[in-house]
Amino acid sequence: MTPAAQPEDDTPARRVLERLLRRAEAASLNGGAPPVSLSMTGNRDGAEYRALSGVADFDAFHARIALAERAGAITVERDRHRDDGERLLRLTVRDLSALARDLRIELLGERVAQAGILLAQWQPPPGSCENQAESSSGFPIISEVLEAWRAGRKVRGCGPEAAAHLADAAQAVNALLAEARGERILRKASVTLFGDSKRLEKLTAWLDVLVTGELAPSGLEEEQLWAALGLRREPQPLRLAGPGTVQLDDGSSHRLPRSWLGFPVNEVRGIDTDARALLSIENLASFHEAAAMRGDAPVLLLYTGGMPSPTWRQAYARLLAGLPADAALYHWGDIDRGGFRIAAKLVETVRQSGRTLRPWLMTPEELPADIVAAAEPPSPAVLDSMCDLARRVGWDEAASALQRTPLLLEQERLHPRLPP
Repeated sequence: MTPAAQPEDDTPARRVLERLLRRAEAASLNGGAPPVSLSMTGNRDGAEYRALSGVADFDAFHARIALAERAGAITVERDRHRDDGERLLRLTVRDLSALARDLRIELLGERVAQAGILLAQWQPPPGSCENQAESSSGFPIISEVLEAWRAGRKVRGCGPEAAAHLADAAQAVNALLAEARGERILRKASVTLFGDSKRLEKLTAWLDVLVTGELAPSGLEEEQLWAALGLRREPQPLRLAGPGTVQLDDGSSHRLPRSWLGFPVNEVRGIDTDARALLSIENLASFHEAAAMRGDAPVLLLYTGGMPSPTWRQAYARLLAGLPADAALYHWGDIDRGGFRIAAKLVETVRQSGRTLRPWLMTPEELPADIVAAAEPPSPAVLDSMCDLARRVGWDEAASALQRTPLLLEQERLHPRLPP
């Protein structure tokens, strides 16, 4: 419920009527049949009434209740055998809509209907089965949001009053993924879209809903969510370490040094390399540590920048095309929901190249016993999400291993190990 216009002042009678409305609305959502009522003699429901003192206070309370009664919103049981016969015993809802009108409050169903109208353009057409944020036909998750609101549940702590924010988020995701303009600076993109440099940051929770297609929080950090849409707080190079020569769009070639080198992500055209394996690494500290100990190993190391952006994945595809046909592909990330979501994005690109991506140091069996023993266990819901994501990318063995030994682990707690 939300005030529809200028409500009356907060008074004891109004507070009681609003409580009655809230309970009746909740009962209607749960399919409750008996009329909802409040006892004015009870310790809890009648607290405001019993706390009144003085004739003026009682008269004001009774007058307000009488107005709701005459409007056909409630029925009133009075004690006809005491005092003036006006003492209230029980208030019962007669007509929920009439009570809402009397209080000038919009019912949940009305607010959800308004939210549905506002979000209609961002829902997929009937019969569409697409469920990705990249879909040009809308966002199926919005129907789930509306259904949750209709059932009286909140999404990301909000009800249908947040529909305008979700609509703005849908506009942003649609625009950002439709324009292949490379990675963009977060606040400049926000100004372009909304004339407000901080609007996108305020929409992050709703961007999460649309990007992941899930109602519950994904576990991704803000920067990872923005990166999924090609947004960065500041420009990020594509960092590589290992054997090979990188070609850029301007025709120049750059041999990778023994340490590492960074390139503008939207200018990487390809690579010539004899690497026997490519290992993508989620976190920057782990990438630098692995690069420092690589030596002459025939392994190409690639920093994903957290969640890989669409432009980064295009560069990744061009790098895959330059690898030897028998080169193995691995990914090393955090063992948590965010880590497996990042892996899922990489797998999408790898599958398009006809190759297979395998996990590296992302299952309990690969880790030192002392690290496993000290790791934090995930909640059952988080574990289910991690295992579902692992199976979705074809990592069934990793999912089974996590079910046997549930754990959460940031990759920085491990010393790097290179694939053979």
